[in-house]
Amino acid sequence: MASKIGVYVCHCGMNIAGTVDVPAVIEAAKAMPRVALSKEYKFACSDPGQEMIKQDIKAHGLDAIVVAACSPLMHEKTFRRAVEAAGLNPFLLSIANIREQGSWVTEDPAKATEKAKAIVAGAVFRAARQEPLEMRSVEIHRAALVVGGGIAGIQAALDLADSGIPTTLVERQPSIGGYMAMFDKTFPTLDCSACILTPKMTAVGQHENIKLMAYSEVESVSGFVGNFQVRIRRKAAYVDHTKCNGCGMCMEKCPYKAPSEFDQGLSQRRAIYVPFAQAVPNKPVIDPATCVRFKGKKCKTCIKFCEPGAIDFEQKDSVEEVTVGSIVVATGFQPMDAKKIPQLAYGRHPEVYTALEFERLNNAAGPTQGKILTKDGRVPQSVAILNCTGSRDTNYHEYCSRVCCMYALKYAHLIKEKLHEATVFDFYIDMRCFGKGYEEFYRRLQDEGVRFIRGKAAQVFGGKEYKAIANAAGFIDGLEDHQLVVQAEDSLLGKLIRVPVDMVVLTPAVEARADADEVGRKFLVSRGADGFFLEQHPKLAPVSTTNDGVYIAGACQGPKDIPDSVAQGSAAAGKALGLIARREVEVEGTTASVVDELCSGCKCCLTLCAYNAISFDADRHRSSINEVLCKGCGTCVASCPSSAIKAKHFTDEQIFAEIEGLMSM
Repeated sequence: MASKIGVYVCHCGMNIAGTVDVPAVIEAAKAMPRVALSKEYKFACSDPGQEMIKQDIKAHGLDAIVVAACSPLMHEKTFRRAVEAAGLNPFLLSIANIREQGSWVTEDPAKATEKAKAIVAGAVFRAARQEPLEMRSVEIHRAALVVGGGIAGIQAALDLADSGIPTTLVERQPSIGGYMAMFDKTFPTLDCSACILTPKMTAVGQHENIKLMAYSEVESVSGFVGNFQVRIRRKAAYVDHTKCNGCGMCMEKCPYKAPSEFDQGLSQRRAIYVPFAQAVPNKPVIDPATCVRFKGKKCKTCIKFCEPGAIDFEQKDSVEEVTVGSIVVATGFQPMDAKKIPQLAYGRHPEVYTALEFERLNNAAGPTQGKILTKDGRVPQSVAILNCTGSRDTNYHEYCSRVCCMYALKYAHLIKEKLHEATVFDFYIDMRCFGKGYEEFYRRLQDEGVRFIRGKAAQVFGGKEYKAIANAAGFIDGLEDHQLVVQAEDSLLGKLIRVPVDMVVLTPAVEARADADEVGRKFLVSRGADGFFLEQHPKLAPVSTTNDGVYIAGACQGPKDIPDSVAQGSAAAGKALGLIARREVEVEGTTASVVDELCSGCKCCLTLCAYNAISFDADRHRSSINEVLCKGCGTCVASCPSSAIKAKHFTDEQIFAEIEGLMSM
């Protein structure tokens, strides 16, 4: 038990001292049992503050330290390093959080000061009973895994591979590229999306340090930081890609078609297909749902015309296992299903398009070779773009999807560029043009004659369903059956307006993928209330997760545009590379352990562990804990009916001592 405890109370500028009477807390600490020294400092986490603690440990023979400051999440490691440098075991440090749990929760100085005294007392009583713990080192396997072949995953894989790290890139689609491969231009520079993406895709396919596993999915992940064992299922393509020369004859001759996923259903693809011309890998796969051979018929067209003999209908899924030291998850997003907002007529009227559908419609490699045409082949004379389709809406998604304002502006420009006489209406709540060159792009569109209407569209009517009402009420004259009417409240004019147009383009919210929960469970990554993967800290660790060695990048973490996705891909690669470069990693000492004599073998703990750290030894009929996987959350400790699991650094004795200290003030 510690007998000489040093207490240090931080002002944290005015974050603590602005509400808490720090000198009063110092005086109270001096009267606490086993406290040999009590000091205050304006910024204890600064170099001079840490140096003061080091010198005091050596000069006064302190055997435990209490730092009353901010959350341990912020600076516990900082102070641990300081006390360790002074020769003290780092686990003999206790953090008293008097900022988030004291000064920031009340404006009453008296209450804040009294609570700070109680928190410090609890930390002091606990510090007296803390025990030295040891950190364990784990060797790191020199390889990485990137999951997701969108622009964030591509950037992460290239950065890792360029640093000499063997990298496996897994993509569930037949080609990498993600949504960016579908785009025509990128805002605000209007660069050709394919022109800037294709070289990166090609670099991935040709890189000597990248093993590209397209048309594959991660089946399971086991192991721990530095040593993850990953099972990857490679789906049967029914084409032997080692024989295929990519001639395309099989696709040309195949008689069966299905809606093209890449063209958002606006065109047809064959049963054997390559998603798009620049696909990487550029080898076809056969869709069993479309190919009639999988329905019992005897079509052999692709076999007949495949000169290398690459068609293999007997091919099965295969499973490969890889061992990696770190993982980057870049599984991306999905656009919200616009049919969930029935009042906007998507799916009910053919001339209401989603953003991705318009991307393909406007793309030179799309179904109309870049001509903006209606479904019946007309050139639209007026187009309405509706912002915030499902975003900033308490009925759907409360958050802003960030990219919608800018790509809506991009669409307005592309329409004006191709259809000079067309009238373009942009219905918006407010314009959020937050990036470099974005506001300038907005002003450019104003100069180009785009009509901006400040008001969120409430409803879209088809001409036939609205014509009778409109004519009877005298709203609109000469409305054609094929036209649409957008109804909205113009908040600047303060009145309801109805605008007839030939085409409507929606901007669906960016939302978490439907399988995000399943993916999160595989990689032990938590999700926020919005469904996106949760970072370790929104400011200080934006690409790290609570699962050591697993990092997130791109829109799977939240809505973001291409530059931010690329930057985050590089950031995640940098963190993964930094981990691998260390060759070994220290594992936290605050873990749980099983007392064999008390364990009854009931297995209650197995299903409760969020980190899969507990296994059951059938021969011994006892549970055991992998301390490398264990995060010390305490769930198993609290739930064990036999009290057979103990939490290091959070023993019953230490917790009861802390309660005693809190109650003593």
